[in-house]
Amino acid sequence: MIKRMLIMLIAVAVIIGGMVGFKYMMAAGTKEFLKNQPEQAQTVSTVKAEMQEWQPELSAVGAVRAINGADLAAEVSGVVESVLFESGSDVLQGTILVKLRSDDIAAQLRALEAAAHLAQLTLDRDLKQLQGQAISRAAVDADTAALNSAKAQVDAQRAVLEKKTIAAPFKGRLGIRQVDIGQYVNAGTPIVTIQQLDPIYIDFNIPEQSLPQVAEGQKVIAKIDALPGMVFEGEITAADAKIDEATHNVQVRATFKNPEFKLLPGMFAHIAVSIGVPEKRLTLPLTSITYNPYGNTVFVAGKEDKGALVARQTFVKLGPVRGDQVSILSGINEGDEIVTTGQLKLRNGTPLTINNEIQPKFDPAPKPEDK
Repeated sequence: MIKRMLIMLIAVAVIIGGMVGFKYMMAAGTKEFLKNQPEQAQTVSTVKAEMQEWQPELSAVGAVRAINGADLAAEVSGVVESVLFESGSDVLQGTILVKLRSDDIAAQLRALEAAAHLAQLTLDRDLKQLQGQAISRAAVDADTAALNSAKAQVDAQRAVLEKKTIAAPFKGRLGIRQVDIGQYVNAGTPIVTIQQLDPIYIDFNIPEQSLPQVAEGQKVIAKIDALPGMVFEGEITAADAKIDEATHNVQVRATFKNPEFKLLPGMFAHIAVSIGVPEKRLTLPLTSITYNPYGNTVFVAGKEDKGALVARQTFVKLGPVRGDQVSILSGINEGDEIVTTGQLKLRNGTPLTINNEIQPKFDPAPKPEDK
């Protein structure tokens, strides 16, 4: 009985060993077979690296600011008697916008004017009497002082009356009115904003090291997030007289024509300042670059000894970027054929099939497409 069990165990062990050995031989054979098979070619698009004219630029971000802008408010308190403007309208300098109730102030002014007139008559009479020595010089001096005081009170009251009227301090566009007829407003209560929009400023900051590269009259290009696809041209008109000690930046101001009032104060702007003279640089589409922590690479399509077209990965040093283009400082040569799409399925030596029917964007100044 024991003998029979031993024979069965030995038989089972032989069978299991045979199965394992068979699987191992099959796996090794498959691996050797795949190793000897040629690698399948991968379809990619390519572009030849070319030298292009490149205008060096200084990039910055800034904010739009009105050439003149103010939030109008009453200097004195009172009740709004009339509102003489429409929200969003354009007005000329001196246009009356709001009047506060001023009947009591006007009445007080008339009383003071009457007192001043009486003081003038008294002084005139004193001067005639002084010629006949019927009055003393001291009395004339006292009446002169009384007249001057009365006139000063008239001027002060007239100034208060004028403050009951709010007028446009300059030509510009009004915002939304903040008061209503019959409303009581305290001194300093905002009434409406007025902004002079043409021309208009864009203020931006640049590092202090870049200050020697900018000068008055230099061309500036601005793009606004709120106005996609639009480009505005202006010029530098001023730079601040000091550098910020905390950031070591300096504020620069550019002036832009704005006849259609598209640029509004507070808008966020992307600024590009042309610096230096145009130069030739090797350029590639941004999609051709593979970004890695250990360095940026591209795949060059080249022929090996047998004549087949294969991928060769190479490190590149990148320069400035403009739109869909990036400048290459080193790593490839002019005329090299560079893979622009399909890099994820490539490695060194991967055979290539080129299909350039569809190419990635390669525009130095791309614009959004309306769909």
